Amino acid sequence: MTITESAVANVGRDLRAPVSSPGQLAHRSALMQLEKAAEFLGLDKGMQQLLATPRRSLTVAVPLRRDDGRLEVHTGYRVQHSLTRGPGKGGVRFHPATDLNEVTALAMWMTWKCALLGLPYGGAKGGIAVDVDGFSRAEKERMTRRYTQEILPFIGPDKDIPAPDVNTDETTMAWMMDTYSVSAGYSVHAATTGKPLTVGGSNGRATATSRGVVITALEAMRHKGIDPTSATVAIQGFGKVGAHAARLFAEEGCRVVAVTDVTGGIHQDRGLLIDPLIDLASQGAMLTELSGFGDRISNKELLALDVDVLVPAAMDGVLTEVNANEVRASLIVEGANGPTSPEADAILADNGITVVPDILANAGGVVVSYLEWVQNLQAFSWSIEEVDRKLASLMGAASQTVWALAANQAVSLRLAAHALGVGKVAEAHRDRGLFP
Repeated sequence: MTITESAVANVGRDLRAPVSSPGQLAHRSALMQLEKAAEFLGLDKGMQQLLATPRRSLTVAVPLRRDDGRLEVHTGYRVQHSLTRGPGKGGVRFHPATDLNEVTALAMWMTWKCALLGLPYGGAKGGIAVDVDGFSRAEKERMTRRYTQEILPFIGPDKDIPAPDVNTDETTMAWMMDTYSVSAGYSVHAATTGKPLTVGGSNGRATATSRGVVITALEAMRHKGIDPTSATVAIQGFGKVGAHAARLFAEEGCRVVAVTDVTGGIHQDRGLLIDPLIDLASQGAMLTELSGFGDRISNKELLALDVDVLVPAAMDGVLTEVNANEVRASLIVEGANGPTSPEADAILADNGITVVPDILANAGGVVVSYLEWVQNLQAFSWSIEEVDRKLASLMGAASQTVWALAANQAVSLRLAAHALGVGKVAEAHRDRGLFP
């Protein structure tokens, strides 16, 4: 394993220079958002540079023996952006576009997200640059365990606690927890979150991110005078976040008129039948194969639908200066991390479109991960009703605080959310001091 230098350049570089990869776009967006928050807060350049620079960036080789005997070597990452407010916390993704820039941006957003919600964590993120489509379960397990072993010295309940993300799930977290536990010589349930209930998982974790998206969306509808029972919703991404969000929106009386996955999706003006779609998708069906539910629609077309609420819940970088003017929704709720570029943000604001930022909208997952971690440390378990109540309380309080600051200072919700998160981390840095 090797400790690499951070991908973050010195504060003051040209953040508006062209970028050549999605990871670079995400990293640039994160730095520009930090720059705006730091300016709003009046932070000096030294503090801004400290906040922009990850505490630790790790790159590892992940050799994998495929089932047919072939040897492949993939590249894995784990970035701990900040440990000032507590141990690192963040997901692990398996995706071919994963690189150090992307993981650094995601770790930074996790820092602000945890601080905004008042959770005693810093931000971290990890992943492997790999396309797992077609991998057997045994191959995924071997790769996961080898990756865990490579980053093992830097993770743990008091250091950095991984969780599921793109193309990883509760089974992945069970493998990671077990690998950590085998090394420790005893079961360490708190080493990861998002695990199955049988090995220390929490009730409500599977739907937590989706529930947070809907909670913040309903708060935004209230502020904008939109009646949920007459609201139309379009969701890009019908995976772990988007599918459950669709069901929860429908339960609130909203009309979910379009959903897409990586292949495209379905549009039905009178509203989609969500539960059957979720059942079929969970069995591996692609939405474009399910034409009986409505008309086919592309991901590009979904982003331009005339709806009340648009939820980008797939990957980062889907709303840019190229397509932002095509958006007709009055409210965007970011279920994914970093779906909107800074240039798109400016265009959407000029067009009167309200954006509920990712570090608020999709924070439900890390909230219930925190609750799972606390339960593991105490060898205790809460009911799903108690978990949902705690989630709603934390998400509701954070949402109200962000809306209040945005209104009082006449700034966007994104700037308000980042100012609150960045401000808490900067305050913690000052209180702890600098060693030596």
